[in-house]
Amino acid sequence: MTTYEARPIEPEVVRRLCRNDDAGHAAEPFTDGEGGAPLRCCLRPSEPGERIALVSYAPLRRWATRTGARPGAYDEQGPVFVHAGECAGAEPSGGYPFAHPGALRTVRMYDAEGRIVGGRLLEVPDAALATEAYDRAFSEAFADPGVALVHVRALGYGCFQFEVRRP
Repeated sequence: MTTYEARPIEPEVVRRLCRNDDAGHAAEPFTDGEGGAPLRCCLRPSEPGERIALVSYAPLRRWATRTGARPGAYDEQGPVFVHAGECAGAEPSGGYPFAHPGALRTVRMYDAEGRIVGGRLLEVPDAALATEAYDRAFSEAFADPGVALVHVRALGYGCFQFEVRRP
């Protein structure tokens, strides 16, 4: 059982991103012929035949708009896969999404103003230890009272994986 909640992209945000993404581009939905694309709307891999879109997403910008934070230069955007239509959302899984053994992740910490205050590398261990490794990384991050939220990103491409907020 996880101690922290991996937060998917909210359904209303996904609907907006599928019209115009955070880079101002119209989405170009396609049918995923192979499956396996990491969907950030429901935190699971896509299935063959699903309609999905690759869109530009600025997670910190959206959080900052709600909280009044001012991330300045830390406001970055990048590509994420989402369902091109309605999505049932994430199901409680008792684990963290996209936790493939051997995957390299950055755990990036932000303060209440949206500025990076630290980060660390996390190599996802075997499946039995993945939840424990993530929980430990998030506990270490939130041990600093100045950390407001954490983003998990893929190391290789820097793709946003999911967000965790202070419990």
